[in-house]
Amino acid sequence: MTPHIKPLPGSRSLISAAAMAALIGLAGCSLTPKYERPEAPVTPTWPANAQVNEPASAVPAADLPWQQFVQDKDLRELIDLGLTSNRDLRVAIANIEQARAAYRIRRADQFPALGLSASGSRSAPNAYEVLGAGSVASQYTVEIGVSAWELDFFGRVAALKDAALASYLATEEARKSTQIALVAAISNAWLQLKTDTALQALAERTLVTREQSLALTKLRFDNGTSSALDMRQAESLTANARATRAQQVRLHAQDINLLTLLVGQPLPERVIPLVPPTPKADMQRNLAQPAPSVAPPAPLPGFAALPAGLPSDLLLRRPDIRAAEQQLISANANIGAARANFFPRITLTAGLGRVSGDLDGLFGSGGQRAWSFGPSLTLPIFDWDRNQSTLDSAQAARDIAVAQYEQAIQTAFREVADALAGRATLGEQLAALQDQVAAEQDRYRLADLRYRNGVANYLDLLDAERSLFAVEQTLAQVRLAQRANEVELYKALGGGWTEPPASKAVAASPNPPTVRQ
Repeated sequence: MTPHIKPLPGSRSLISAAAMAALIGLAGCSLTPKYERPEAPVTPTWPANAQVNEPASAVPAADLPWQQFVQDKDLRELIDLGLTSNRDLRVAIANIEQARAAYRIRRADQFPALGLSASGSRSAPNAYEVLGAGSVASQYTVEIGVSAWELDFFGRVAALKDAALASYLATEEARKSTQIALVAAISNAWLQLKTDTALQALAERTLVTREQSLALTKLRFDNGTSSALDMRQAESLTANARATRAQQVRLHAQDINLLTLLVGQPLPERVIPLVPPTPKADMQRNLAQPAPSVAPPAPLPGFAALPAGLPSDLLLRRPDIRAAEQQLISANANIGAARANFFPRITLTAGLGRVSGDLDGLFGSGGQRAWSFGPSLTLPIFDWDRNQSTLDSAQAARDIAVAQYEQAIQTAFREVADALAGRATLGEQLAALQDQVAAEQDRYRLADLRYRNGVANYLDLLDAERSLFAVEQTLAQVRLAQRANEVELYKALGGGWTEPPASKAVAASPNPPTVRQ
């Protein structure tokens, strides 16, 4: 026979207190996995073929404002206009506002929302009383209360808030990446415009020279001292020069169009580089006089020297890497919210007010105090695998975010390594081409002089002219590549974003100031 055990006096109170203590303890519970930054999938040093000699007293690229990196005042003016009017940058700023609002919504879910409600009703027990034979009951109520506030015992609301915060911080970093890309794009477009302007001037000079050679060849052909083959070759080279000039005129116009798009407004006329005027062919020049020398093109805008730093610096300097990490943090927080779906969800509704049968006495002696308290608990039992699928989706999203974060690091490493390799070789290539241009210019001068004096044939002159034109074009392209490589290194190292002092506390502030354009 089982003995009957009586509960001890006050045991029910102890059980209730223990249950309440357990619930309070669970209030600080979080099911979000602990975040650990993945290891960088790159080597700790740059490749051996990269030039990593640090310039003396050089400021790290990420700490160097673009106003100091860019040495050309016209280019600085264009970049400043672009940062004001470029539409991509405006979209990035609007994305920040949108993410900030989403974060504030999630943060507000952690706190009870108070509301004021008032109602009144008049009713009669039956139709007989409505016709006037009985009394009509009246009731007026005013109440302030909390409606369906979720008690976040298992951290679901907090996890969603953390995910929204990380997404907001990711948009902040994306805005910085957009500015860095814009500064680099405007710089590269400006360099391309300056190069195409120089190449158009080269095509103009070459066309004048070949028209002059064509006229001389035609004169000799008419006098019987030159062959029809020489005549046709001179015509072919002249037509080729005209085609090249037309191509460079088109490229020059397209460069201006691209720069206008990047800046976001029409370019100031005074900053558009113009092709210098080319003198017309001198048909009366002495046949023994060599071809006139041509002044070299204006140098391209220069940029400040940059140190390469260490690969680990990219993790802290590149906004795109920081944005990818914030997306990873957001995906990690979503796992915590998905796990919390398996546990009970407790909501609370409460109110406090007054009720009266007379509107005039609602707040007077005729009214009575009224209150309500209604907690509710929802526990998932069978949901056709909905919650498990939500968790699986969140875990897959975190795996995707990890891969994207690692890919961002690898991409950054490759961009910096490419730029360093270019810095190591482009200078040497440019110096060699400058020597080659000097040699080809002297060769063309000698060939022209020998041909005009009847010592050499026309084929020697044509070969010297074609070689000079080709190597001058190559020199202009390599000079462009060298300057563009400096811009790419600045961009790859995270340069181009100057963080104002007021925005340093934005990431840590729960109510950051509004960003305005």
